Amino acid sequence: MKKRYIYLCYIALTTACQPSADDHKENNAAQQAQSFIDNYTKQFVPLYTASSAAEWEANTHIVEGDTTNAYNVQQANEALASFTGSEAHISQARELLQQDGLDTIRIKQLETILYAAANNPATVSDVVKERIRAEAAQTELLFGYDFNINGQSVSVNDIDDILKGTNDLDTRLNAWESSKEVGKTLRKGLLDLRRLRNQTVQALGYDDYFAYQVSDYGMSVEEMMQLNNQLIQDIWPLYRELHTYARYELAKRYGVRQVPDMLPAHWLPNRWGQDWSAMVDVEGLDIDPVLEEKGQEWLIHQAERFYISLGFDSLPGSFWEKSSLYPAPENADYKKNNHASAWHMNLQHDVRCLMSVIPNEEWYETTHHELGHIYYYQSYTNPNVPPLLRGGANRGFHEAIGSMMGLAAMQKPFMAGLGLVDSTAQTDETKSLLKEALNYIVFIPFSAGVMTHFEHDLYADSLSDNQLNQRWWELTAKYQGMVPPSPRGEEYTDAASKTHINNDAAQYYDYAISYALLFQLHNHISEKILHQNPRATNYYGHKEIGDFLKKILTPGATRNWQQLLQETTGEQLSAQGMLTYFEPLTDYLKKVNKGRKYTLPETMDNL
Repeated sequence: MKKRYIYLCYIALTTACQPSADDHKENNAAQQAQSFIDNYTKQFVPLYTASSAAEWEANTHIVEGDTTNAYNVQQANEALASFTGSEAHISQARELLQQDGLDTIRIKQLETILYAAANNPATVSDVVKERIRAEAAQTELLFGYDFNINGQSVSVNDIDDILKGTNDLDTRLNAWESSKEVGKTLRKGLLDLRRLRNQTVQALGYDDYFAYQVSDYGMSVEEMMQLNNQLIQDIWPLYRELHTYARYELAKRYGVRQVPDMLPAHWLPNRWGQDWSAMVDVEGLDIDPVLEEKGQEWLIHQAERFYISLGFDSLPGSFWEKSSLYPAPENADYKKNNHASAWHMNLQHDVRCLMSVIPNEEWYETTHHELGHIYYYQSYTNPNVPPLLRGGANRGFHEAIGSMMGLAAMQKPFMAGLGLVDSTAQTDETKSLLKEALNYIVFIPFSAGVMTHFEHDLYADSLSDNQLNQRWWELTAKYQGMVPPSPRGEEYTDAASKTHINNDAAQYYDYAISYALLFQLHNHISEKILHQNPRATNYYGHKEIGDFLKKILTPGATRNWQQLLQETTGEQLSAQGMLTYFEPLTDYLKKVNKGRKYTLPETMDNL
């Protein structure tokens, strides 16, 4: 039958079946593009791998006074930059994109090549080299910094423990101020990086570094700022209730009679006021004692078992051999980056985590989050996704998957199934929801507001060198209703104490977007797959959830992210999922706050 069809096609539809001149031209264009992409990829992957290896060492083994890591990072990153920023690559990719006959996958790869080139254009190679050196030096200063309180060295985990668990305001103030001292040493480097990052991408036509990073979403800066402002506006009524609640409850806790209009930063259980969930303990859901008994290794192995229960594969042996999962030993002669991260070292099967896991609730959630990244890497490392497109549908998708799995792992039915809590224990569901809101809702004004607007002003609006701290605290007051314990002049650079400002710049809106995405995905899973209350789910063992997630994870960056979201959930991006999830909490807080003074505006319509 097949042969007969071909024969009939030949004699009856000769014109249609025979390749035309245009067909030859299109095929030739596709072949040229594929040849260029294949040659580029063959050279790119080893250089990317070498850069990852150097960065890994610089983040996991920091020795004061040893410049070996900085040198190796500089050499590896300069080699990668020289390749990706090659004028020949830029001109050839541009020329190929002008031709007809290219399919979506080839077009996306060519666009990816140009996007990478914009961060390292050979036309300004001296600037690129200077930027690479500056970034390596900034990383050394940031993660090699010796935090201390009253002359005693402390870790960031120690500082976090104080801010989460101590009611003595003097102790809290000392810990908070210690956490900000690092900003002093980072100010000059941040200003240098602002100049160098802008100059680098401007060489390929971007207005500034912020615009460059935003373009990865296929959006303009104006569209991105509007999206973030809309997220804040959507959740603002609930945030206003949480802010009022926190002011009064913390004043009572610390024995302060006069409730402040704005939250003093050192009152909050997080160095940047981005997560207040430690304010609330939910009886029956305190898992720290159980986790301490199980030990730190159990946390990461249990997170793996969760993903396996959904139908994902076991982690490769190399993950366990090469990852840096636990704090550096107390007597170690080196430091490490304590900020959790996941690494796709070679765009193939070498996947790793950098963490400092200790057996507590925060790291229990974090292990599930970070493995979300790892399983995303593994899912799109497949023959249908070329190495150049092995990334998330957008950067926010990567964070959304990890955060959603962290949320799922913290819900009572899930934890009861693991024996972390007693399934028959009476728990206050409203208080549990409040604890979650103090994490997820509170985060939006910080991420979509403070961080996004500060970095926009820094890169796009040429924020004055002598107004960095002033602008930071203007934004925290506006979006978070938070103020420093005492005036903080320009001798400080408190924004720079946030890791991402230094080494993951102009991308923090990724996290705000990810939170909106995670609740859309979680609500879909709860309602359409599990048919469970979204506030009390148990994902464990449901392979149909794994099947749903694989539809999102497996294509990597080969699909348009908006279309992918619409196809999998039937919705476009919005904060509606967050509003739906936390709806029962609003009435409760209004009753609690009755008679209290509100100090934030009712709406944020004029952002």
